[in-house]
Parts: sequence; C-alpha cells; structure tokens
Amino acid sequence: MAGPSRNDRFLDIVYRARTIDETRDLYDRWAETYDTELIDENAYAQPRRCAEMLSRYLEDPGAEILDIGCGTGLSGAALLEAGYRTVDGCDFSPGMLAKARDTGLYRRLFEADLNVPPLDAGGGAYGAAVAVGVFGFSHIHPDALDETLRVLAPGAPLVIGLNEHFYDDGALTGKLNDLGTAGRIDRLAEEHGDHIGGTGVTGWVIAVRKVGAEG
Repeated sequence: MAGPSRNDRFLDIVYRARTIDETRDLYDRWAETYDTELIDENAYAQPRRCAEMLSRYLEDPGAEILDIGCGTGLSGAALLEAGYRTVDGCDFSPGMLAKARDTGLYRRLFEADLNVPPLDAGGGAYGAAVAVGVFGFSHIHPDALDETLRVLAPGAPLVIGLNEHFYDDGALTGKLNDLGTAGRIDRLAEEHGDHIGGTGVTGWVIAVRKVGAEG
C-alpha cells in the first residue's frame, strides 16, 4: 500500500488539532510514517537537543529516565545514544506506543494522559525525565508539570523541548515561573535553536531540577 501523498503529510495538519481526542486520533494515524516525515524529510532536532541538554545535568548513565510522550521512540533513541541505559516511556497514543515497543529501546512502556493524572508510576520513581515536543495547545497542558514532578526524585532534572509558538504563548513558562517561586524547581537552562528544520519552525529546550521531597 502506498504511503500518504505530500498533501496528506501530518506536519501540515498537526497544529490544527484542538482537542485531546483529535490529537490522539491524529497521532495514531501518523505512527506509521512519523519517523520518516520528521527525521528523514524534516530534520527533527529536538530529541538530540534534549538528550544533550540532559547530559549536562545527569552524569549517571544508569539513572532511570522517563520519556514523557515518547511517541515512536525517537527521544528514547537519542537518550540511549547519549549513554543512558534505562529508559521508560509513556504516551497517550496506542499507535505510537506500538511503534516504540517495536524498537526494543525501552525497559517499560505504558499508556498515559498527563492531563488526567495520576501516572502509573510511584512518587520519586525516576532520576530524570524528558518531554520532547509534548507540551502544546492541544497536547499536554502546563499543569501536568505537577504530576511530572511527583514521579521525579528530589534533585532530578527535567528537560522540556517545545516549539517557538507554544513558548511564545507563555503558558508553560508562566507555570515554570510559579513552580520556581514556590521553591519546587530550580531553573537550570533555556536555549533557543532548531526544532523541525524542514518546516522553518524553531524551538526551545528548557532544563529544570526538582527541589525537595514533595511533588
């Protein structure tokens, strides 16, 4: 069966989704061609950028890492390439999770919608987390950071990659500011650069560290 035509490419329509159900359906249908469209055709940079950012703040290659919104496994592959050995993944798209499972990269994979907590993970279970391209207008909402922090151990870094449009919206950075003011995170770094090169969309990589024992 032939793949989608140029006019059917999902990057052309992904930002039109406005509800979680629409987004989940889109990603389920996209799973088959996701890697080709993003990596081969459009030079998706954020998985590599986020893994490199994490390596600045997490030296332990054996740390247990949660790949939030793991998709087909592109970020998991980047984390393993950076030297990390134990990566779990979660995603709200069964189609994406099936592709991630086929890679054999993950210790554990599970379905999750961070907008509807809790995650299927204990408090303080992970020594780090990455969220690559998952915070957005119809994706994970900024308040999901509360649940993300719950599953991180004290001192664990969290790396977030997002596109320039959601960064400029200010909802995520506002939430991070609130968490910092409340003493729940330390801001570590914030860098602008490539996101999806083939589309001309740039993005940001943000690193924070969980402070204290509570989420």
